[in-house]
Amino acid sequence: MNEHKTLKEQLEEAAQVLESKLQGRKPKIGIVLGSGLGPLAEQVQDAVYVPFGDVPHMKRSTATSHVGRFVCGELAGACVIAMQGRLHGYEGNSAQEVAFPIWLMHRIGVCTLITTNAAGAINESYSVGDFCIMTDHINFTGRNPVEGTEPDEIAFRFFSMKDAYDPELRTIASKVANRERIPVQMGVYLGLLGPSFETPAEIRAFKAWGADTVAMSVVEEVIAARHVGMRVLGISLCSNMACGIEGASPSDEEVFEVAQRRQGDFCKLVTEIVREIG
Repeated sequence: MNEHKTLKEQLEEAAQVLESKLQGRKPKIGIVLGSGLGPLAEQVQDAVYVPFGDVPHMKRSTATSHVGRFVCGELAGACVIAMQGRLHGYEGNSAQEVAFPIWLMHRIGVCTLITTNAAGAINESYSVGDFCIMTDHINFTGRNPVEGTEPDEIAFRFFSMKDAYDPELRTIASKVANRERIPVQMGVYLGLLGPSFETPAEIRAFKAWGADTVAMSVVEEVIAARHVGMRVLGISLCSNMACGIEGASPSDEEVFEVAQRRQGDFCKLVTEIVREIG
């Protein structure tokens, strides 16, 4: 972060630039597209594209398949802004740098966040290729974007994380999935720093804690979103079984292969959820 400007000042400057590049578009729904899930952004109509590097104080995405840009336009009759790729802690970003685009989207008027990712399935009743609607999370990154004094200038830093994943949005997502005949699971997501995949011993521990899925993103974004009062829906694609489950040894290639295979249903699911939210 820039040493000479506060977090609030950085967000204000970034918001001015981003709003100017959106050419009058006023998105109310933000979508974060995780590993292998970026192609949904290609379905946004009348879109403008803003690379992360064109926005002051934004970090660039370096993760595989993460394009690293905002895509703003119309999806299913609603004005949305999608992050085609996200920022991760394992790329060297601080928790506040990971959270920055979430606060930024809120600053330009986004009130609902749909965050998506590819995750490993810990719950043995899940199958590779399943979607899982997040009911809650365990933050095991060891970090929190609201630490320090500067986030308190944006919003009060002591806030409840009960129902962090909005119950009404979860109901909408489940209803859409049933209507479109897309099987979904409901479960607790555990977020780690990464980038190495987890060990079998870690997975056994996480299972005992009540985690159903695990990956290296989302939790810091959701904390930031709830900090400023955004409603949140979280959806994981179970791109692999977690390490040691059914003998699994996850790989980057497997993640993207499964994401490509499930791309059609993912796009349909999120698009129809956006239509329902309006």
